Amino acid sequence: MPGSAATGHAGLTNARAAALLREHGPNAMAEAKRDSFPRRVLRQFKSPLIYILLFGLAFETLVWLRDEARGFPLEGIAIGLLIAVNALLGAIQDQRSDNALARLTSLSAPKAWALREGVFTQVPARELVPGDVVRLEAGDRVPADATLLSEARLTLDESILTGESFPVEKTPRDELFAGTLVANGKAHALVTRTGAQSALGKLATLLGAIEKTKTPLEERVERLGHVLARLIAGLAILLALVGVWLEGTERLADVVIFAVALAVAIVPEELPAVLTLTLALGVERMARKNAIVRRLASVEALGRVSVICTDKTGTITQNAMSVRSLLAPDETRALRVLQAANDADPSARVGDPLELALLDHAKAQGAPPPIEARASHRPFDSATKSMRVTLREAGGLVSYLKGAPEVILPKCRLADAQREAWLAKAAEHAALGERVLALASGEGERESDLDMVGLVTLWDAPRPEVPASIQEARRAGIRVVMITGDHPATAAAIARAVGIRHERVTTGAQLDAMTPEEAASAARACDVFARVPPDRKLRIVEALQADGEVVAMTGDGVNDAPALKKADVGIAMGQRGSDVAREAASLVLVDDNFRTIVDAVAEGRSLTENIQKFLRFMFVIHTAFFLLLVGGAIGSYLVGLRDEAGALILPLTALQILWINMLADGPGSFALGVDKNADIMRERPKPLKGPLLDRASWTFVLVTAALRTLVAFGILVALPRLGYSILETQTAIFAFEYLGQVLVAYPSRRVGAKPTQSRAVHAATLAGIAVLGTLLAWPAARGMLGLAALDATAIAIVLAASVAAWLIGESTARFARKRDRETSAA
Repeated sequence: MPGSAATGHAGLTNARAAALLREHGPNAMAEAKRDSFPRRVLRQFKSPLIYILLFGLAFETLVWLRDEARGFPLEGIAIGLLIAVNALLGAIQDQRSDNALARLTSLSAPKAWALREGVFTQVPARELVPGDVVRLEAGDRVPADATLLSEARLTLDESILTGESFPVEKTPRDELFAGTLVANGKAHALVTRTGAQSALGKLATLLGAIEKTKTPLEERVERLGHVLARLIAGLAILLALVGVWLEGTERLADVVIFAVALAVAIVPEELPAVLTLTLALGVERMARKNAIVRRLASVEALGRVSVICTDKTGTITQNAMSVRSLLAPDETRALRVLQAANDADPSARVGDPLELALLDHAKAQGAPPPIEARASHRPFDSATKSMRVTLREAGGLVSYLKGAPEVILPKCRLADAQREAWLAKAAEHAALGERVLALASGEGERESDLDMVGLVTLWDAPRPEVPASIQEARRAGIRVVMITGDHPATAAAIARAVGIRHERVTTGAQLDAMTPEEAASAARACDVFARVPPDRKLRIVEALQADGEVVAMTGDGVNDAPALKKADVGIAMGQRGSDVAREAASLVLVDDNFRTIVDAVAEGRSLTENIQKFLRFMFVIHTAFFLLLVGGAIGSYLVGLRDEAGALILPLTALQILWINMLADGPGSFALGVDKNADIMRERPKPLKGPLLDRASWTFVLVTAALRTLVAFGILVALPRLGYSILETQTAIFAFEYLGQVLVAYPSRRVGAKPTQSRAVHAATLAGIAVLGTLLAWPAARGMLGLAALDATAIAIVLAASVAAWLIGESTARFARKRDRETSAA
């Protein structure tokens, strides 16, 4: 029936609503002011890793000023550029992350059913205006202050305003307040105040806001940054003290600058920016695949999910119900029950898909809709598994009921044999995967001593993509558990159709009768649960988590909220989910599709794998740099290798170290942060609380860094023996270290899941080679960095050594990966 008939109001026209929106403003509080770009840049300096660089810059500047500002302070300029580039990149990534979260917030923003142009239409809640008529039902948050219109009663949870947990019953003309929760009932209300003028005035933060909190991964990386900063600062101070002891105070400036350069060489200053970029782009990719991340803290858990607990209706099935059969002695009477015991609005296509299917069937059979007024109404809920509507008819009150056969049949006047026959029919159709409802009616306002009217069976076909998605999840080591409120036979039939392997079906009643140990055993062994009320899902989640599983749980109703909060990843339905479910969840499915869950898990895995790649890349290059510089310094001291001024000759100067670190690290780091992984869903799930780098990664890092350092020392020994000068040897080491840092991105990708071809990594590599070629070929650049021109033989040696280092990395990556797989299999 049209909205105006149902509410007694015609609602607003679109033009009038637009005018009121301009007059009153959006139904939301003013958004928090976002930081300006300069403020974001300044925020990048709040890092212990940057403090080391700032100290080096200040020291170099003081030395330059002490020397009466003679010449160019090249080391200081390099440090300053490094700080500036890092701050700019960090600010850009911070802004991109905020923009990504803002886009996700708009995607997950709450919506409301408003009466516009005489028809209920779903509109963004921020576009509601005074005068709108809204439709409310259990699980909804009241989107604005309003007055209850319809004759139905609502039960509201007003604890968000009053702190009282007891529900409050509302009758027509009572006032409803924004942000309160509809606990029971369905009704229409007239909006009176919106946005900042509402009693709560905080709608924007209550509904649909993405929580920008640090993920466990970000917190661990931040702790790592503090530990590294203290360690690096300690090493730099120790090196400076040793240098002063060996070289004397007259070389204090050179010693300190080199110590700072060494610190810069091993400081992973790109770490925060790359992590921010990887997370921001990862959640954007998920959004494009219809999965809206509401809590960034859940991203790491999403990539490590080992069990997906999923609803059946709308997630595994299409949620497109159609009536298959109406088993009733009196079909006209049965059609009457289908229409009367129904809360859907067919004109606006608003309501439960099952109820819409019942109304569509009745209309197709030519049954006229009931025009009698409702006297009372008990809506369907998961506890009673039934609903009742009582109408005022010519002969008096008549009650119409529909619900689960095992609930309705005991309320009817039937002989035992008749009741068993009806139950047998229900079981027969449920075994075919059909949804079965029993229909009953009786005179007066009653729910017992009823007339059995018949059974209606409905079919909700599985989504065609679900079987392949379940197979993909299984290959990825993820177990799929179906939990439904439907009949056990229906659940078993759908499970067979989509490929969920099961030996038995456990019901909610059976679960209630189990001890905690038995429940844990059932959760471990059973993949199909039926007739499970939402509040029992929590017990299944707890049992699975106690067994060490990382659990993703879907839900859409009010009572699903505890399970969604308890699960490692709570997943709410975007189309049919209640506001409460969406608030409790960390992920919202725009399309309510199981395929989207699997895609989101794949994205979560890919995101965490890319962070692992970046960490491997970062630790290899910085560890190798440290080993080369410290080993070279010790070697020069032991053999007495000094220049004409008496200073130790080192593999690289401070200025060269700074420029390699500034030009070679960044592109590869950011390219790995956006890498793609082909076989990510062929790997087993990793533990949720595993280390930042696993054993295979550490094997790769330490072995690659050590062997690459040996290759570098080989160049140091070989070139002087071939007649090359110290300056030419330093230049060769500069080229080798620069090129080695660029190329190590490739083996860093191969320790974990098999990657695909990456244009970003190829582009970063080519750009790095082009920059190196420019530095070596351009006389001005060589002069600035203290480099010499290399002949063809020296260049060939550098290239051969770089290829050897790259092959070492590739071999080590394959060895570490193979060893890790063998260990896992054992």
